[in-house]
Amino acid sequence: MDDEAAEIELLEQNLNKTRQISQRMTSILTSFDTRLVKLEKSILPLYNSTQLLTKRASNIESALQKIDEVASNQEGVAAEEALILRGPQPSQLVAYKEALERLNASIAFKSSDRDSRDTARLVETGAKKLAQLYTKLVAEGSSGTPPTGIDLPSSTFPSELLPTLTPLVAFLRTLPQPSTHPSHPAAQAILTTLKEAQRGYADMRGNWIKKCLESQGRWIVERAETVDGVAAGREFGQWVDSILNIVEEEYELLNQLAPLPAPSSLSSTFNTLLTPVLSLFSSTLSSLTSLIKRSLHKYTFLALSTYSSLLASQSRWDDLLIRRAGRKDKDNDFREGTHSLRAVCLRSFPEFIVDIKSAGLGPGKGGELSTGLADFTISTVQYMERIPDVKDAVGSALLTLGDGNWKMGDGMQVGKGSKLGDGDQQIILEHYTYDVVSTVVSSLTTLSRTQKRPAFGSIFLLNNISYIRSRLLESNVDIRSLLSKPTTEMLNSNFRTAKAAYFDLNFSPLLQALAEEKGSGSGKAATKERFTRFFDLFEEVKERHRMAKVLDDDEDGREQICDEVVKLVVPSLQRFTQRNREKEFSKNPSKYIKMSPDEVESQIRSFYS
Repeated sequence: MDDEAAEIELLEQNLNKTRQISQRMTSILTSFDTRLVKLEKSILPLYNSTQLLTKRASNIESALQKIDEVASNQEGVAAEEALILRGPQPSQLVAYKEALERLNASIAFKSSDRDSRDTARLVETGAKKLAQLYTKLVAEGSSGTPPTGIDLPSSTFPSELLPTLTPLVAFLRTLPQPSTHPSHPAAQAILTTLKEAQRGYADMRGNWIKKCLESQGRWIVERAETVDGVAAGREFGQWVDSILNIVEEEYELLNQLAPLPAPSSLSSTFNTLLTPVLSLFSSTLSSLTSLIKRSLHKYTFLALSTYSSLLASQSRWDDLLIRRAGRKDKDNDFREGTHSLRAVCLRSFPEFIVDIKSAGLGPGKGGELSTGLADFTISTVQYMERIPDVKDAVGSALLTLGDGNWKMGDGMQVGKGSKLGDGDQQIILEHYTYDVVSTVVSSLTTLSRTQKRPAFGSIFLLNNISYIRSRLLESNVDIRSLLSKPTTEMLNSNFRTAKAAYFDLNFSPLLQALAEEKGSGSGKAATKERFTRFFDLFEEVKERHRMAKVLDDDEDGREQICDEVVKLVVPSLQRFTQRNREKEFSKNPSKYIKMSPDEVESQIRSFYS
C-alpha cells in the first residue's frame, strides 16, 4: 500500500509540472499571436501597394509586346509592298507568290475594311505585274526568225521557256476571281487583267504562226506556175498539213498556258488565235485559185491535186479549226475555199472535152496537117495518165457534176444524167474516160479526112490512134483500171480500122497495079504497063514514107506493121514477076522489073527502120 501511495504522489507531482509547462507555452503562443496581428496590420498596406504595381507592370509589358508586334507588322507590309511594286524577278518568283498569298490571307482575316482595300489594291498590282511577266515570256516565245522550208516543225514555241511559264500560269490560275472569291475586293480587277493577258497571248501566237506559215504559202503559189501540177497540189496539201499540225500543237499549248482554263474562255481564245491563220489560208488558196482560173487548161491538174489534198484534210480541219474554236459552220473558210476550187474543177471537165472537139476542126488557115502526133493527142494521153494520181478528187467532182454532164453541146442538159451515188466513183470515172477517148478518136478521124492527100491522112490517123492505144492499154501506168471494156474495145477497133485504112490507101494501089483486071488485056504491053505502074507507085510510097514516119516512137509496132506490109506486097510481086518472066514479055525485063522481090522487101523494111 505504501508503494502505491508513493507512486500516486509522484504522478501528481509530474502532472503539476506538466500543467505549469503548458501554461507557460500558452502564454508564449498568445504573445506570438498578438505580435502576428500587429505584424499583419503593418504589412497589409505594403502588400496592397505591391499588387497594384505588379498589375501595372504586367499591363506595361503587354503594351510593349503589342507595340513591338505592330511595328514588326508594319515593317513586313512595307517590305512586301516594295517586293510587289518592284515586280516578279525570275529568280524571286517563289518569294513573290508567297508575298501575294500572305496578302490574300490577311484580307481574309482582317476586320478593318480600310486595311483590306489597301491590301486588295496591292494584290491587284501584284496580279498585273505577274500578267506582265507572262505576256513578256509569251512575246519572247513568239518572235525571232521564222522557220523555213516546206516541212515546218509542229511546235513553234521554245521549250526552254516552259519551266518558267508553267509555274507562273499555275499561280495565275489560283488568283482571286469572282467565281472563286466573290467577296475579294480585287477579284473583278484581277479577272479583267487575266482576260487581257489571255487575249494578248492569242494575238501574239496567232500572228507568229501566220508569220511562220506565210513565206511557205507564198513560195508554193509562186512554184505552182512552173512545177508539175500534181506535185504543186501535193505541196499545198503538205502546207495545209503543217497548218493542222501547228494548230493542234497550239491548242495543247493553250490548254497548258492559258491563265483562264474554263472551256468557254479557251474556245474564245483559240478562235482569236486562229483568225490570222484562217486569213492566211484563205488568201493563199484564193491566189492559187486565181492562178488556175487564168489558164484552166494549163493548171487543170493543179486544181485537181489541190482539191484532192483539201478533201483529205477536211475532217481534221473541221475538228481542229471549227469545233474546238467554237466556230459556226457558216464561218468555215476551208469549206468555202474548197467549194470555190471544186467549181473550177467541175468546169475543167466539159472544157477539156470541148478543147478536144475544137482541135478536130482543122489545122487552121494555111495550115497543113502533119503525119506526126497531134498536140491534143499527146495532151489527152498525158491527161489520162495523170488521172490516177488524183482519182478520188476526179471521182468526187464528177459525181457532183453528174454523169454525162461534161458533154456540153451534145443535147444533154446539166443534171439530166443518170443518178450515181458516192460509192459509184469507179463507174463515173469509166464513163468519163470513155467519152474522152471517144471524143479524141472522133476528132482524129475528122482531121485525117481533111487531108488533101488521103494516104498521108491515113498515116496521121494510124500514128495517133496507135499512140493512144499503146499508152493507155499497154503501159504500166495505172490508167487501165479506169478504162471500161467498151473503151478498150473501141480503141482496139479504131486501131484496126486505122491500120486497114493505112494499108488500103498506101499499098492497095500496088496490088491493084499487079492485078489482071478483066478487059485490061494480058499481052506484053499490058504487063509492061503493070510493072511500070507498080514501080512508079512504089516510088511514091517510098517517098511518102521518107516524108512521113510511121509509128516513130513504137519499135514493136513498126516491126509488126512492116511484117504485115511485106506479107501483103512481096508475095503478090513474086507471083506476078515469076508468072510474067516465063512469058518473056520483054527482051530487056530489067527495064521494067526495076527491083527484085527481095529488093522490094528490103526497101519496104527501110520504111520502118
